[in-house]
Amino acid sequence: MRILTSIFNVLRFNRRNWKAVALCVVTATVFWFFNALNKTYTTNINFPLAFDFDKENFIPVAGLPQSVRLNVTGNGWELFKRSTGVKMAPLEIPLERPAETKKIVGSGLSFAFSNQLTNLEINHVLSDTLYLDIEPKAGRWVKLAVDSIQHNLKSGYGLVSEIVVKPDSAYLVGPERIVNKVREPLILNIPQRNIDEQYAETIPVDVPFSELIKREPPSVSVTFNVDEMVEVKDSIAIAIENIPPGVSDIMNSGKIPAILSIPEGLMDNFKSDSLRAVLDLKGFRGGETKILPRVDGLPPYSSVLKIDSVIVKL
Repeated sequence: MRILTSIFNVLRFNRRNWKAVALCVVTATVFWFFNALNKTYTTNINFPLAFDFDKENFIPVAGLPQSVRLNVTGNGWELFKRSTGVKMAPLEIPLERPAETKKIVGSGLSFAFSNQLTNLEINHVLSDTLYLDIEPKAGRWVKLAVDSIQHNLKSGYGLVSEIVVKPDSAYLVGPERIVNKVREPLILNIPQRNIDEQYAETIPVDVPFSELIKREPPSVSVTFNVDEMVEVKDSIAIAIENIPPGVSDIMNSGKIPAILSIPEGLMDNFKSDSLRAVLDLKGFRGGETKILPRVDGLPPYSSVLKIDSVIVKL
């Protein structure tokens, strides 16, 4: 009973007693920890990787492997530092022919790493295979262009000028395989919609895998004019071209109805008398055929919305 009472008296809450007990526990833990780190252990550790190659003339297409896992044996202190990443320099893999090296078998890396890990013994490489995709760096000029912008315009509006791109070309630098795949002309994307006035914007030069390709310049100026289009219904005089030799009895007059789209800014000077619905008989040898007329004399940036075909008999 006295023994239990003595133990209780020691363990009962007393600030001085508990401070002493805590200090003893911490001291014992520190001694145990330092003693344990002086022993030799075997464990698996991830080591950072670095690849040594000519980065001026070669560029990775895909991200290179960032680490390799090794089974190593060494002093506890060294293993502790390595496992926590303290002052861990990356293991270097030299690449003499980077474009030709597509994979590296993990088992062949032990010798390359042995001289870089002087305080550790490599038992084996746990990482199976490292895959690489490195291409020679290449550069080329590509023409720039804007595709049809009708879907960018407000309904009822049309293009009434040339689309001007300045500069009209860009120099691309990146992995050879990807740079050579870029089609020419490189089509620029106009992001705006419902355009109903003069357009003048700076557009980025976007390419596939743009994070790998440097563009110079990275953006260009694009300008053009638009106008509201007026729908005109009228009859157009028929004219015939390339009448076959020996044929004299052929219709060379009359009119045909058509629906036209004319820029509003040109309506004041528009005269339907200047239009001709041309039937071109070049190559026609006789019989009966249906021909879609070609409309000549339209104002700039005008178009034919609808016109009927004409049946010709010879």
